[in-house]
Amino acid sequence: MGRTVWEVFPDVRGTDLEAAYCKARATGLAQEVDLFSRLLDRWFGGAVHSGRGDELVVFFRDVHERRTLDEERAAESSLIRAVLNALPARTAILEADGTILTTNASWNADPGPAGRLSAGERCVNYLEACRAAAATGDRDAQAAVSGLEAVFSGRAPSFSLDYARAVPGGRSRGETWWHMQAFPVDDRRRVVVTHTDITDRVTAEQRAAWQARHDHLTSLPNRVALHEAITEALAEDDGAGRVTVLYMDVDGFKQVNDSLGHSTGDLLLRELAYRLAHRTRPTDVVGRLGGDEFVVVARDCDAEGGEALARRFHGVFDEPFELAGTRLPLTVSIGIATSDPAHAGPEDLLRDADAAMYAAKASGPHRYLVFTPALRTVLEDRWQIASRLREAAANGEFAVRWQPVVDLRSGEVTGAEALLRWNHPQRGLIPPEEFIPVAEENGLIVPITRWLLQVTTAQATAWAREGLDLAIAVNISAVHLASGTLVDDVLGAVGDNGLRTTGLTVELTETSIARDPEQAVEQFSVLRKHGIRVAIDDFGSGYSSLSAVASLPVDVLKVDRALVAGAPPKRLAAPEAILRAVSALGSALGLQVLAEGVETVEQVDRARRVGCAFAQGYQLSRPLAAEHLSGLLEDSRRRTGRQLLPPPSAPA
Repeated sequence: MGRTVWEVFPDVRGTDLEAAYCKARATGLAQEVDLFSRLLDRWFGGAVHSGRGDELVVFFRDVHERRTLDEERAAESSLIRAVLNALPARTAILEADGTILTTNASWNADPGPAGRLSAGERCVNYLEACRAAAATGDRDAQAAVSGLEAVFSGRAPSFSLDYARAVPGGRSRGETWWHMQAFPVDDRRRVVVTHTDITDRVTAEQRAAWQARHDHLTSLPNRVALHEAITEALAEDDGAGRVTVLYMDVDGFKQVNDSLGHSTGDLLLRELAYRLAHRTRPTDVVGRLGGDEFVVVARDCDAEGGEALARRFHGVFDEPFELAGTRLPLTVSIGIATSDPAHAGPEDLLRDADAAMYAAKASGPHRYLVFTPALRTVLEDRWQIASRLREAAANGEFAVRWQPVVDLRSGEVTGAEALLRWNHPQRGLIPPEEFIPVAEENGLIVPITRWLLQVTTAQATAWAREGLDLAIAVNISAVHLASGTLVDDVLGAVGDNGLRTTGLTVELTETSIARDPEQAVEQFSVLRKHGIRVAIDDFGSGYSSLSAVASLPVDVLKVDRALVAGAPPKRLAAPEAILRAVSALGSALGLQVLAEGVETVEQVDRARRVGCAFAQGYQLSRPLAAEHLSGLLEDSRRRTGRQLLPPPSAPA
């Protein structure tokens, strides 16, 4: 008592409390202030009231706990604010009635679709803004209202929604995608709502989904999308037979890639896709399966309509394609298949259209063909042949017959051509022209030829041990030539069986060589370096140019039986003159000329007169089993000292 406040509490000097004293005395109004006492290390709350005269009445109370709690709450609030602002998603905390309590910096910078689910001013009550948007028919807003109400009421632990919003400025600007999430915050039923921009992710997903269903080169629907289109069309058609699939394959496309390069081939495919897309109806779907194969799915279109479309697509090729400074005249083969009860799905319809396309291609370039049940029977038969062919060699069903090659000057047998025969266990003898194409289509011709090379070189070695000096000839498929294993397979068979290489001739048809002459030249050259001879079979049937023949490393020209038989078109010269010209060509090129398929005495005499050195055919000998040929030649050698054949009883 009797001491001043400044003496008792010297640290009050210069503080808010001193200012409160002064203000209360000057104004006569009560003043309140918080004061931290360093002396007592606590917070106090002071109330200063003016009394009589210069008197002041001052009350102090300890508010340390309350002040500390307020500071902790402020720190916690600051931390929450910092966390909210650190979130990239636009975030708001809502009261139980939907009023926005607080938002983060991302939200404040540009609320956009985060502040509202429809166009309008920035909202104060988020839930009410959603309800207003829902009332306009906005389905996303309707879903948001339903989900938020469930979270607010505690009926759902959370809610999420992906939605799109147009970018302001017009449709050309596109749209943005957002992921909305809502979670309860506390027991006061407050809810935190976040909006995350997922436009990049959705765009990437949409791009990936598009790429999964479209061809990367032409941007046309791919096999997956075509299957979906056919499935949908068949479901809508309900067996009425009004869905038609056209399967197109460009004739000779491989030559474009080989001669002009794959980049030019790609340009051609893009141009073709563009032309086809502009020749179809709005309801049609044009797609690319791969390579040069295109498919059109035509709804409400029967077989007759499919033929009309095929003629329209043929018109696509009437104008040559101009690429890389080159005009390319091209044609296309088209198969047409129309739905019926047998087509349960897209694979069935595509398979039949594909089969019709191959049948059309086999009949010549630039054709189209409608699939029929009869063609299905043929395909099933070919499939059965292909299935049995896989095991034919292992089951001992293959046999080799030998047709002698005769020297027309001496009459001696100098060699024999190996002819493959197939004895089917149920169907009997199947001609080579029926099963060889099937073997080529199904990738079986190469293993079959390997088997044939092993068997024939082993037989030739056995004949050599018996003293029979016979050169053998084996036919090679163009597929084998393209496989790249021909040289290894031939040399491997020769080495395995100890046959001298000069005792083997490989034969390829003129048309087979024409498919890839550069590859033929390369492999023929290697074979000839090892002493193996090469023959062009069926010469005169493939219209090869003289320059092409002259450039090939071959040893023998086997003249096609049509020229030997002497039945060319009437506009050509006399048969003997044609045969003489071919023989002269062979002699000029240093090649041996062999007339194949001689079936009459007259044909043998004609071949001899024009200068053919060798001949083979039914007039000279039918194809024989190895043991039969051996017996005939052995008997002739014992009687005459020469390898001669007795004249056949009758020509075939």
